[in-house]
Amino acid sequence: MPELEFTTARSGGPGGQNVNKVNSKVVLRWDVNTSAVLTEEQRVVVRHKLVSRLTTEGILVMQAQESRSQLKNKEAVVAKLDELLTKAFTPRKARKKTKPTKASQARRVEGKRKHSEKKQWRKKP
Repeated sequence: MPELEFTTARSGGPGGQNVNKVNSKVVLRWDVNTSAVLTEEQRVVVRHKLVSRLTTEGILVMQAQESRSQLKNKEAVVAKLDELLTKAFTPRKARKKTKPTKASQARRVEGKRKHSEKKQWRKKP
């Protein structure tokens, strides 16, 4: 997507001279509000489901620094974005309504009966 803005920075963690000299961390920024790729309905879904990942301006920021290679990190962050959007657009499965089993109802009633009995023992005669 041409709307994706990539910036690079020095990655943290072990790696010695490579970490100190090479900008291998890739930060992806994507403005969801002005994206031409999304329809208005999709934009609403993304804003709702990814609300904790968006900035106040509606920009999605993601980063990857797993690899020592900038190219691999760029591929990784795009894969993360793809996975995140796929997950956001996948509808939730409808829950099937089930009734409690006879055994579970009996256990619940038995527990209530025992609790009531215990309280009855506390009363003065």
